[in-house]
Amino acid sequence: MRSMKVAAAGLAMAMLASAPACKRTSDEPPPPPMQMPTGGGAAPPMAAAGPAREIPMLEGVVAQDPKNRQAWVQLGNDYFDSHQAQKAVAAYDKALELQPNDANVLTDQGVMYRELGQFDKALANFEKAHQVDPTHVTSLFNQGVVWAYDKKDSKKAIEVWKRVAAEEPNGPNGVKAREAIADLEKGGAPGK
Repeated sequence: MRSMKVAAAGLAMAMLASAPACKRTSDEPPPPPMQMPTGGGAAPPMAAAGPAREIPMLEGVVAQDPKNRQAWVQLGNDYFDSHQAQKAVAAYDKALELQPNDANVLTDQGVMYRELGQFDKALANFEKAHQVDPTHVTSLFNQGVVWAYDKKDSKKAIEVWKRVAAEEPNGPNGVKAREAIADLEKGGAPGK
C-alpha cells in the first residue's frame, strides 16, 4: 500500500512539473457568470475525467507537502475548472502565501471571488495583479468586467477598458474592450 502511495505521489509530481500554465489567465477574457452547482464537496464519480479526477490526488500531495506551491496552484485551477469557487479561493490563498505576487494566481482567484459575488475582493485581486505585473492586461480587462456587469458603473468600466485598448490595441483583450465600450456607449450591456 505504501508503495502505491509513493508511486501516486511521484506521478502527481511528474504531472505538476509538466502541467501547462492556467489557460484562463492568458489573453482570454474571463468566463461569463456561471451558475454554481449546489451541494458541493461530493466525491467525483469513479468515471470522472479531467480536473475532477485529479483533485483527490492533488489534495493528497498538498496534505503531505503543504509548501508545494505548484500543487496548490494546480489544485486551485482544478477547483476553478470544476466550478468549486470557494475551494479554489482557499487553494489560491495557500499558493499566494508561498508567492504573494503571482499575477496569474491573483487573477484566477479574482475570477472565483467574482463567481462568489464578492466583487470588491475580485476588484482588489485584479488591481493587485495589474500592479505587480503591468503587462498583465487580462487582470485590467477583468476590472472592467466587474465595473460593468457587477458594480453597474459604465463610466468606470469604459475608463478601464480604454486603458486595456491602449495597452493591447491588437490583442484579444483590446478587441473585446473596444467592443464592450461600443456596447456601453450605445446604452447596452457589454457582450450582448
